[in-house]
Amino acid sequence: MATKKFGYVRVSTREQNPERQIHILRDEEGIDERDIYVEKESGRQFERPVYRSLVDNILREGDLLVVTELKRFGRNYGEIYKEWFHITKEIGADIKVTSMPILDTTQSKELVGQLITDVVLAVFAYVADRGQTQLRWVDGAP
Repeated sequence: MATKKFGYVRVSTREQNPERQIHILRDEEGIDERDIYVEKESGRQFERPVYRSLVDNILREGDLLVVTELKRFGRNYGEIYKEWFHITKEIGADIKVTSMPILDTTQSKELVGQLITDVVLAVFAYVADRGQTQLRWVDGAP
């Protein structure tokens, strides 16, 4: 079965423009525009309708899910880690984060490569989660 590439684009508010992400996925990653899923939802939780439909109904074993940044994938450490495991281990699809070449599961199929990807993912997912918490704290919302 041939690998199918899907892109996932997320912005947090309706005022934000997803075009930069779409450009990267379409023009630099070669993903057909019909296979790029765009959503305007917060990244704090993964119960987003477009994301859930893509992961639960469309993504198959051997497919590739591409995002431009880890924070497009989500901002909650535990959920990022859980979803990464679900996609790569349970579904059997790959994930590529274009801004972090080390987070490309197509490149590291051997055990050491998987271990390095898992450790790097844990660190970056933690930073994505903590960074969001710190931003809320700076803005005065505990």
